[in-house]
Amino acid sequence: MVRPMKIAPALAFAAALSLPGLALAASSVGDCHIGAYRLADGQVVEVSPTDGPDLRWRRWDGETGALSHGADGRWTSHYGWTGRPDGRVVTFDDCPGRSLDFGGVAGQRIDFDVTETTVPGRDVPLAGRLVLPKGTGKVPVVVLVHGSEFSSARDFYWLQRLLPAQGIGVFVYDKRGTGGSGGKYTQDYSILADDAVAALNEARRLAGARAGRVGYQGGSQGGWVVPLAANRTHVDFAVVSFGLAVSAIDEDRQEVELEMKLAGHGPAETAKALEVAGAAEAMAMSDFTEGFEAFDAVRAKYRNEPWFKDLRGNLTRLVLPLSLEEMRETSKIYRFGTPWTYDAMPTLEATRAPQIWILGGDDLDAPSAETARRIRSLQAKGKPFTLAVFPGAEHGMTEFAGTGIDRTSTRFAPGYFQMMADFVRDGRLKATYGRAAITRPKS
Repeated sequence: MVRPMKIAPALAFAAALSLPGLALAASSVGDCHIGAYRLADGQVVEVSPTDGPDLRWRRWDGETGALSHGADGRWTSHYGWTGRPDGRVVTFDDCPGRSLDFGGVAGQRIDFDVTETTVPGRDVPLAGRLVLPKGTGKVPVVVLVHGSEFSSARDFYWLQRLLPAQGIGVFVYDKRGTGGSGGKYTQDYSILADDAVAALNEARRLAGARAGRVGYQGGSQGGWVVPLAANRTHVDFAVVSFGLAVSAIDEDRQEVELEMKLAGHGPAETAKALEVAGAAEAMAMSDFTEGFEAFDAVRAKYRNEPWFKDLRGNLTRLVLPLSLEEMRETSKIYRFGTPWTYDAMPTLEATRAPQIWILGGDDLDAPSAETARRIRSLQAKGKPFTLAVFPGAEHGMTEFAGTGIDRTSTRFAPGYFQMMADFVRDGRLKATYGRAAITRPKS
């Protein structure tokens, strides 16, 4: 399975990088070519760093590719995450780069008004950045709320360039324990929501008279954090991308069920897989302090059955390949204060500000069916929710090639970026956005 580096909501899979023998490649964060470029044909291409030596480009229509640097100074583009050359060659001018040639089309870097700042978080300083389109007029401002990743949002969140290139201001900040922010990494949603409130307050302060509508966008784990933050301060909108209205434990079980079904296994095999997952979930709910022997025993009972190779899950996959001793030692890094059985519904039922939930209809990491059902139930009660489900889209809102659980991401779902931008600007959606099925709130 080849997909973008994206983190499922329940637990930062990047934590596995702390396990023995695993390390990140040299990062492209400092590359001077990172930026947004307006092409001669009117399109915008955003170029961002990766956790390795490559760069990645994204276009407003959802097309994307990896850029690998050659000895001749040119960059070869590869389609989506497939590793297959797509025929584009990209060249940049010398650093600090101001222009590029994108597959034969010239482009110029787009300048933004950028302000670095320190946010007074709940009890720690957070490194933040406001990015506004050039000018003096009012613009909407969206505060980007993190998922469960460990990386710096200021380094890796590419929406901080893609959205300002479309006239939307962005505030991006490193969550506690990451990048330039203080404190200890946590997955306590309440603490993270307080930090998000502080970030929004700082965004409003810095934007001043230029701030129009102000609200949140949060992906993945941010789907639990954003509604909490939106209920603790005044916001004009909230965007949840590929998030969940079920608990992290429910997420793991739903992923196991879906993956077993896609792999062609029946109810009997799925029940056995859920037995293994249940033992892993019990470890998690003990804050990884007990349940190791029970998990090891149930895993041993089924290890040689044909379906076992297809068992993954969200948190289950983290401990599945580890020996008993490895589990005891490495599971300590997963003690992040994650509220495994958190019930999102009371928070969502208390919602006042308009929210849009944008889900992938074929999301494996955060299966969306039950979340979509719950959002529709809130709509039926008159809550100001819009639901958009993109068929054929995975976690991260990417489309993919392949079948079953073996997938390779190819591009972002057409219409996804435009949908977010329209909702942020004025809360109004057009009739269609790609193949999305849109359920609007009751009038």
